[in-house]
Amino acid sequence: MEGKIIFISTSHISPDSIKKVQKTIEEKKPDIVAIELDKKRLQALLSKRKQKLSVADIKRIGLKGWLFALFGQWIQKKLGKKMGIMPGSEMLIAFKTARKHHIQVALIDQDIEKTLRKFSKSLSWKEKWNFLVDAVKGLIFKKGVKFDLRKVPEEKLIKKLIDELKKRYPNVYKVLIEDRNKIIAKNLCKLRRTFPDQNIVVVLGAGHTKEVEKLVQKYLKECDIIK
Repeated sequence: MEGKIIFISTSHISPDSIKKVQKTIEEKKPDIVAIELDKKRLQALLSKRKQKLSVADIKRIGLKGWLFALFGQWIQKKLGKKMGIMPGSEMLIAFKTARKHHIQVALIDQDIEKTLRKFSKSLSWKEKWNFLVDAVKGLIFKKGVKFDLRKVPEEKLIKKLIDELKKRYPNVYKVLIEDRNKIIAKNLCKLRRTFPDQNIVVVLGAGHTKEVEKLVQKYLKECDIIK
C-alpha cells in the first residue's frame, strides 16, 4: 500500500502554525517528517547562542547574499519581538515533535549558503532600486499589503504576493522560490522512491506549498510511481 504525503502550509511567525504542526504530527503519526530546512538553518534554530554574520562570511556567500542575510536577521529580530515568536519556530517544533515520538526527520531544503551565493550572483541593479523604493514605501509611508501576521495568509493573498515578487524581483523569485521549490519537490520524490509505503508529513512555508505539491505530482508521474 502506497504511503501518503500530507502537506502542512505554515507562516514562519504564526502561533497558529506552531499548534497546527504539532497537532498534525501527533495525530497523524507519520513515518517521516520532512521539513523546509537544511542542516545549517536547523543548527541555527537549535542553538541557544544566535550565530552572527561576520565580514569573513562575504567571501563564502558574496556581498549581496551577505547583505540580504544581514537584513533578514534584522527583520527576524524585529518580527520576533513584535509577535513574541522567532521566525522558523514552527519548523523547530516540527523537528522536536518528530524526535519526541521517534519519527524520522528529513531536511529537504537547499543549503542556505548555496542559496545566498546564487542570490549574490543574480540580483540585478533594477531589483536593487526596486528594493530601495519598496523599503521607503514600507518603512516611511507605511504602504504595502496588510495581513494578520498571526495567521497563515489565504491562498489568494499568497498568489498576489508571489506575483508581485515575480514581477518586481524576477531573479530573487527564481533563487528564493522557484529553484528551491524544484529542489524541495525532488527531495520529496527521493523520499517517496526510497520509502514508498511510508506516510510523510511535509512542513512548508505557505509561499512554497501549492507549487511544490504540483511539482511532486509531476515528478512522480515522470518516474512512473503514481499511475
